[in-house]
Amino acid sequence: MEGIGEREILITGGTGTLGKALTRELIKDNSYKGIRIFSRDEEKHRVMREEFGNNKRISYLVGDVADKDRLFRAMNGVDIVIHTAAMKQVPACEENPIEAVKTNINGTVNVIDCAINNEVEKVFFISTDKAVKPLNLYGATKCVAEKLIIDANLYSPHKTKFSCCRYGNILGSRGSVLKIWEDQIDNGLDITVTSLPMTRFWLKKEVAVKFILTCISNMHGGEIFIPKMKACNMETFAEAFLETIGENNSNIIETYIRPGEKIHEEIAVVGETVNIVENKEIKKYKCSDNINSLLSVQYTLEEMSELIREVMNNG
Repeated sequence: MEGIGEREILITGGTGTLGKALTRELIKDNSYKGIRIFSRDEEKHRVMREEFGNNKRISYLVGDVADKDRLFRAMNGVDIVIHTAAMKQVPACEENPIEAVKTNINGTVNVIDCAINNEVEKVFFISTDKAVKPLNLYGATKCVAEKLIIDANLYSPHKTKFSCCRYGNILGSRGSVLKIWEDQIDNGLDITVTSLPMTRFWLKKEVAVKFILTCISNMHGGEIFIPKMKACNMETFAEAFLETIGENNSNIIETYIRPGEKIHEEIAVVGETVNIVENKEIKKYKCSDNINSLLSVQYTLEEMSELIREVMNNG
């Protein structure tokens, strides 16, 4: 894999949905030197070790990004860091704000310091659309972390390069609404949404993984990469789910907007549009003030049903 082959790679939060998907894609190429899975959950390490079998080039390192000494040792000899570790659930961050800051902000500072001190070649940070004009603490911590990552290039102008990507929701990931709806249907319940007109950006896990690895291969430091994504309102999404599973007896119940939730997410702010560069996955809109509408073409019911079907069939 160009730009990644023959490298030692560390994935923070590597036992999560994205970390496992990245690992699965990396081992297909077989040109990597080694993959270090860094995560604080030992049970997830056990499950992942069983899932990936006896691969001698994958190391499982228990540790927390908030523990700088442990992170420094884990990063010794690493060429590329993919920083996915974070507290990601909006309600959990709202209810545990100091822990969210420790993990998402202080943890990112630790990643930066340890990478520079270990002379890591590249650090790639996984951000979120919630970092754009954040309403909740999760988005605010990711917004700060993005800025720390981009500005870290000033501390390491000739060695470690820092970049990040920003995208929406991954279909079928741990904590995904699809999993919640499946559980509700299995228990004979109606499915619930917080707001029917609420829109979110959606993409498949496989698309996100390939996008991330392409960005890492092509990064020079200082970029915020944004994939082209479609959005979907929750009413259409819920209808597509029920249609996909052939469920005719369940209703869609609107509950309430949780603290910190936006009705509509955005993927960029006007001031960023001048610097957005276009290739097959990324658009450039020079001095545009409508980047969000240009990037957020809506899924139709049929398109969303097909996307959900693909995700559910692939587990």
